[in-house]
Parts: sequence; structure tokens; C-alpha cells
Amino acid sequence: MPIDQSVKLGEGVKIFHPDQVNLYGCTIGAGTRIGSFVEIQKNAFVGERCKISSHSFICEGVEIEDEVFIGHGVMFTNDLYPRAANADGSPQSEADWTLVKTFVKKGASIGSNATILAGITIGYGALVGAGAVVTKDVPDRAIVVGQGAKVIGER
Repeated sequence: MPIDQSVKLGEGVKIFHPDQVNLYGCTIGAGTRIGSFVEIQKNAFVGERCKISSHSFICEGVEIEDEVFIGHGVMFTNDLYPRAANADGSPQSEADWTLVKTFVKKGASIGSNATILAGITIGYGALVGAGAVVTKDVPDRAIVVGQGAKVIGER
């Protein structure tokens, strides 16, 4: 798995196993650490001093601000109505779907195996519990857990 020449890496980015990641067309801020088996797609942005744990997927259209923690196996999505093929059976191309952006604000933490649906904003300093499925915006400093993640407290 490559680190494509199109990737913009800030100063001091640490990729622990560069031969075990797939990074292309993305921007990674200074001091960020990236674990094994992470994919970060084109037009994704990761801020400074973040930690992206192993087996996580950050797709096109995801913007992560500074000092964000992404646990192991976190999955982001960017399409509200995913399909492999068009109605006529032809394979979909980039022109056949709408990219929906997702935002993670500074200092947020997302627990292992969480799934973040397209179009969500996770607020400043928020905490998403492990295994949560986030289907709506998370307020600043909120703690959310569960499938259809619900607020259970504040940080």
C-alpha cells in the first residue's frame, strides 16, 4: 500500500509503518501520528497533532481539525445513498454520486470501531464512544454512545 506523491505531509508527521498505509491526495498536518492499515483518501484533511489509530478509514470529504483522536477501526462515510451501479447496470463513476462532507472539530475523540455517517459534524472536544454509530451532529463537549448515538453526558 503506497503513500502517493500527491500527499501533503506537515513537519514531523509520523507514519509508523509506511508500507502498511494507503494515503493519496490528502493533507496531513504537522505532528500527526498514523498507525498501520489506515486509508486516507484524496481531498481528506487531517489537522495537526492528531492520532489516527490502525485500521481506520478516512474518506474523501472528511475534514479533521487539530488534536483529534481517532481510535482503531473508525469508519467514515461520504455518500448518503451508496450504489455500485446505475439504474442501467453501468458502474457508477464520480459523476454519479454526491459527495457529502463530514467535519470533526478540534480536540474531539472518536472511540474504536465507531462509524460516522456522511454529513455529520462532531463538535469541539466531543467524545464518541467505542462502537457508536453517529447519525446526527454531536454538540461541542458532548459524550455520545450507542447505535444512533445519543448524548449521555458532557466532557
